[in-house]
Amino acid sequence: MSLSALQNPKTSEESKEKFRNRTAFKPQNPRLRQISFHTFRHWKATTEYHKTKDILHVMQMLGHRDIKTTLIYTQLIQSESDDYHSAVAKTVEEARSLIETGFEYVTDVDGVKLFRKRK
Repeated sequence: MSLSALQNPKTSEESKEKFRNRTAFKPQNPRLRQISFHTFRHWKATTEYHKTKDILHVMQMLGHRDIKTTLIYTQLIQSESDDYHSAVAKTVEEARSLIETGFEYVTDVDGVKLFRKRK
């Protein structure tokens, strides 16, 4: 370890503050600076569970030893219907536009790309 690293150690609080500042800068939203690191962790776990519906994956991602700790995140998800809006893209520009509006790619059929988004 170098002498400069010993003289100027970076604490975890400084790292968290830097993360909050970087996160708030791009969308120009200063309220994001008030969010705690734990809240970001909770949000990431919740969205990951929502996306995968795999509690064991979320448990491993968070580094939890007990599934009961991870189950807290599943209670935040309200069950959604399986109803979707669908859309078709024939060009790259159409596909890009659909992705920007929240659609997710499903598959290619007969030379067109199919997308869906929850209702």
